[in-house]
Amino acid sequence: MLVVTTRNLVHATLWLVVTLGAVAGVYLLLAAEFVAWVQVLIYVGAVVVLLLFALMLTHAPTGPQPGLTAARVLPAAVVSGLVAVLLGVTVVAGFHDVRIDLDAAVVGSAEVTGETVFRRWVLPFEVLSVLLLAALVGAIVLSRLRGDDLDGIDHPDVGGA
Repeated sequence: MLVVTTRNLVHATLWLVVTLGAVAGVYLLLAAEFVAWVQVLIYVGAVVVLLLFALMLTHAPTGPQPGLTAARVLPAAVVSGLVAVLLGVTVVAGFHDVRIDLDAAVVGSAEVTGETVFRRWVLPFEVLSVLLLAALVGAIVLSRLRGDDLDGIDHPDVGGA
């Protein structure tokens, strides 16, 4: 809830770390240890760092937002709280009588996940890696451009002289 109600974007990103860590905790409760650690490494480790770099490179305003008032935050907090309570009740009711069979085949193990990724999903996996590489190269190129180089790109004169 603090991800969307915090007024500072950097603080919201740090609260996103806490939220994604809680999702990894849910994966641990479901006996999917590998998926939990992948969640921590990829989302918490990479995506949040990418968001922080994007905030810093784009010179986005990181302070309090002028349009974010208590009149808007309070309804959002109430709705978020109701959704959290509904989710909690659903999880407790859904898992009340469920027992995890520890002797069964491990679904979230590294072996099963690796076999699925590299046999069935190898082409989408490689396409995604090329896409991420292109995004990384594009970010490096954009970060190396100076501010006045960006000002001269396809900006027609608005004012008359």
